Amino acid sequence: MKTIRKFAPLRRLLLAALALMVAAPLALAQEAELKFTIKGGNKSALPIAVVPFASVGDTGNTDIAAVIRSDLERSGQFNPMQPGDMPSQPSSFTAVNFKDWRVLGQENLVLGKVMASGDGGYVVEFRFIDVFNGNQLLGFRIPTSADNMRLTAHHISDLIYETLLHRKGAFATRIAYVTVERASAKDSLYRLQVADADGYDPHTILESKQPLMSPSWSPDGAHLAYVSFEDRNSAIYLQDIRTGKREKLVYGPGINSAPSFSPDGQRLVVTLSRDGNPEIYTYSLASRQLTRLTYHASIDTEAIYSPDGRQIYFTSDRGGGPQIYRMSSDGGTPQRVTFNMGNYNSRARISPDGKKIAIVHGGKGGYRIGVLDLASNSFDVLSDSALDESPSFAPNGDMIIYATMAGRGTELAAISVDGRQGPRMAVQRGQVREPAWGPFRN
Repeated sequence: MKTIRKFAPLRRLLLAALALMVAAPLALAQEAELKFTIKGGNKSALPIAVVPFASVGDTGNTDIAAVIRSDLERSGQFNPMQPGDMPSQPSSFTAVNFKDWRVLGQENLVLGKVMASGDGGYVVEFRFIDVFNGNQLLGFRIPTSADNMRLTAHHISDLIYETLLHRKGAFATRIAYVTVERASAKDSLYRLQVADADGYDPHTILESKQPLMSPSWSPDGAHLAYVSFEDRNSAIYLQDIRTGKREKLVYGPGINSAPSFSPDGQRLVVTLSRDGNPEIYTYSLASRQLTRLTYHASIDTEAIYSPDGRQIYFTSDRGGGPQIYRMSSDGGTPQRVTFNMGNYNSRARISPDGKKIAIVHGGKGGYRIGVLDLASNSFDVLSDSALDESPSFAPNGDMIIYATMAGRGTELAAISVDGRQGPRMAVQRGQVREPAWGPFRN
C-alpha cells in the first residue's frame, strides 16, 4: 500500500513477514558495551580540570576522575584537561597552587580521594573549586560500594553540571535501545538492552530472533513497554527491568505498536489497526481497557503525551504526507503542528519542559533530526547524516539521542538542542536502533 510505504524509513520492520519465535527474558544478562567516539568539538566549552583521585587502601579498579571527565566532555559543554597536561595532582584543598592553574586558564578544578571503609564499602570525597576566586563551590563525602562506583562518579558529574550551568545533570540516567546482530545469512538476533547513559554496564532485557521495537520507559524508570513479534504478529509487552518479569498487554490481529507512557504512568498511548487502519488508542494499565482517540482513513501513529498529560502529539499523513498533529489526551479534533517544514516530519518527541519537539525531518539531504520551538515556531535541523531516526530527549532536555546510519550500519549518536555535536556510540558487534532515554533516577 502506498500510504504504508511513506513510513518505511521509520518502521521498516512494522509490516515485516512474521514467524513464530521463542523469546525468553534474560533479566540483567551482561552484554558488550557501547563504544563512544566524540565528533567535532565546542570552541566555547568551559575549561575544567578533574585531577586523578587519590586512593586510600584497596579501592578497586574504577577511575572516578576518568568517568567524570568523560561525562563532562560528552555533554559538549566542557573541555576537560588531560592528566598529562596538569601542573600537579593535588587531592586536598590546601595542596592546590592556584597560580599554576590560573596561568593555564583553568577556571574550575575537581579533586578528591577514594577510601575503603570498615564495612567493606567505600567513601568518595570530592571538592569542586573555583580557581580564579580561590574558593570551594562544592564538597561532599559519599558512601558507596564497588558495584556503584561508576554511578557515584555520574552523580558527582551531575552536581558539577548543575552548579555551573544551573540545569540538572543527566549523567546518572540510563538509556534503552535495540541491538541487531546478524546470526546467519537468513537470521538476525535482536536484543533489548539497558545501559548507563554513557553506554557502560549494558544488560539484556530480552533476546529474540524476531524484531523488537519501540522501547518506552515508565515515568519511575522501573519498567519498559515495547513491541515484540514473537507470536506471529506484533504485540505490546510490559517488562520489569529489575526482575525480568514481563506481561503481554495489547495483542490481536493487525498492528499493535508504538507504546508510550502517560506522565502519571497509568496509561499507554498506542497505535492499533483493529478496524483495518492504524489509529491512536489509550490503554489503561489498571482497567486493561482500550479507548480509541482517532477516526480517520489516514495512518495515525507514533503518539506521545505532553509532559502535563493534557495533549497527545502523533504522526499522521491525513494532509498528504507525514506531519505532526496534536489533540487533547481525551480525543477531539487534531490540529496540525508542523507547517512550512517540507513534506516529511514524523516521530515527535517532547522536551521535558513541553516547549520543544524533536522530529525526524525528511528532505533532499535524507532524514535528519530537527527541533521545533512550539512557541516561536522556529525550526532547526540539528543532525547531518543521510538517515537519522528515533530521537529521544535526555530528562533534563539538554541533549537528544538518536539512531544514525554509519559506515558499519546504524549506531547511536547524541547532539545538544543548540546543535553542539555529542558522541557517537557503536556496539562491538551488530547495529543499534530505537534509543529511548530514561527518566531521572529516584
